[in-house]
This record gives sequence, structure tokens and C-alpha cells, in this order.
Amino acid sequence: MVAGIKWVDEVVENAPYATTVETLDKYDCDFCVHGDDITLTADGKDTYQEVKDHQRYRECKRTCGVSTTDLVGRMLLLTKNHHTQDEHIEQHVERARSLSTDNVAMSPWTRVSRFIPTTTTILEFAEGRPPKPTDKVVYVTGSFDLFHIGHLAFLEKAKEFGDYLIVGILSDQTVNQYKGSNHPIMSIHERVLSVLAYKPVNEVVFGAPYEITSDILDQFNVQAVINGFRDNNSSVVNSSLASIDPFAEAKRRGIYHEVDSGSDMTTDLIIDRIIHHRLEYETRNKKKEKKEADVAKAMNLI
Repeated sequence: MVAGIKWVDEVVENAPYATTVETLDKYDCDFCVHGDDITLTADGKDTYQEVKDHQRYRECKRTCGVSTTDLVGRMLLLTKNHHTQDEHIEQHVERARSLSTDNVAMSPWTRVSRFIPTTTTILEFAEGRPPKPTDKVVYVTGSFDLFHIGHLAFLEKAKEFGDYLIVGILSDQTVNQYKGSNHPIMSIHERVLSVLAYKPVNEVVFGAPYEITSDILDQFNVQAVINGFRDNNSSVVNSSLASIDPFAEAKRRGIYHEVDSGSDMTTDLIIDRIIHHRLEYETRNKKKEKKEADVAKAMNLI
């Protein structure tokens, strides 16, 4: 998963939880970067204290409003407060653009687009490169909620069908219509940023339609539409959507293909794991919060 992120050049497996100068030297790293939150060892020590002492630590602001703790809370409490109404999607486009650049400041891969259902037109925001005239454009669509290894494996398989991969991200309202409950767990803003982070993706479409229309296919000159055969409409809870084949137009044009990601991981499986381990999670998190509060108090932060 981490190796597939656009800004990652190399992955060190089984890295120590507490970062040391020895680790930085071993992998030719000048310094270590972490968010502005506290991380502690089991005995309450700062995991970055050693590199801080040697002036080889850098700190950045964490992305506001995005945390593992919050996502787990949404799953356990079945809340829907995080959903974005379709009419508010526009305000998230610029935020996604600002966070979609790679380690050379401007992404060579990624652009951000917005689908406007009322006019069935596409507003394209030039971010990175547009497809070349010779590129074979591939289109996939989905919720991509709680982005996991199955999603990444699917996108990698889809990219093999062409040169330029466009990912349509369904709106929160659409996902909730066909999944029910409090799905999606992540808002469209969070889901788009997750997808944008990965190397196979060239472009995203905000609030893509559930049904892949001729407008989408023609606007982007799509030559292949890919679907994972592990993903089907059998779980659609909305009767009006259950009767729709979202891939009908692609099938009619003969550009529809199904692939096997090779992964059994699903968003529902992740949610089931969290719910099953709820008590364990709550106990661990309370201990973690107490340790952090003690340190913050000692630092006169609270």
C-alpha cells in the first residue's frame, strides 16, 4: 500500500517504532518528518526524541479533520455527519488540487475533474498532464471507501488496459443510496484524496454518476471501462438503483472488461474487523489517550 503512493520512493519494512539516528544513517536519510501530534512508546517516551536531539527531525501540520480515530468512531457509532451533500462538492475541488502534487511540486500524473449532474458536463481542472492524443483512456468508477489493498490492486490491473486512468468517485449520497446504513464511512473529499495519492491514477472525477453515461465516455474519449468481478450490484439496497446496470453503455460499445484484483479485501471486511474488535480498540485507545494527556500536561499544553 505505502509503496503505491506517489510521493514514496522506497519502503523500509519492519522499521523500528522509535526512530533512531542509526536508522536514518542506514537508509541515507537526512531527517525524519512527522505530524504535529504526539507519538509515544509503551513506557511513555517520545518516539522521535533521539532524532530531535540530533536536529534531524522535521514537523508538519496534520491534515485537519482526518484521523484513524475519527474513522473508527464513524464505524462504531454509525454516524452520517461526515457525508457531503452533492451541492457542496465544489468547495472540495480546490482542496484536492492543492494536495495532489507529488515530490516535484506538480504531479506529472494527476488532474482533478468535477462532474456536474445537472448539465451532464465535465469541468476539468488542469492538474498534471492531460491525456496525449495517442493515449488509450481507461475509466473506472466506485466509492473507494476506506481505501485498501484490494482497491490498489484493482487500479493497477485497470491501468494495464491503457495509458491514462480516470477514476470516477461516486458522491456520498449515491453511495449511501446503494449501500445504506452510514456508508460511505469516508466523505467524498477524503475518498478523492485517498485515490489521488496512488501512482496508477491520472485523473479523478468528483461526484461521478452511478450509471456510466455516453457523456462521460465521449467527454474523456474512454476506450476501456473496467470493473472488478468481485464487485457486483447484489448488495444494492435501493430498488431504483438495483434495476440499473451502470455499465450498460460500455457493454453496448464493446469496451467493458472485468478483472480480478487478486485480493479478497473489501471495505465491509474492514468494518467487520473494527466492530468485532471494538472492546479491544476502546481499551487500547483510552490508554493511548491517557499517556498523551499526561505528556501534554507535563509540557504545559493542557
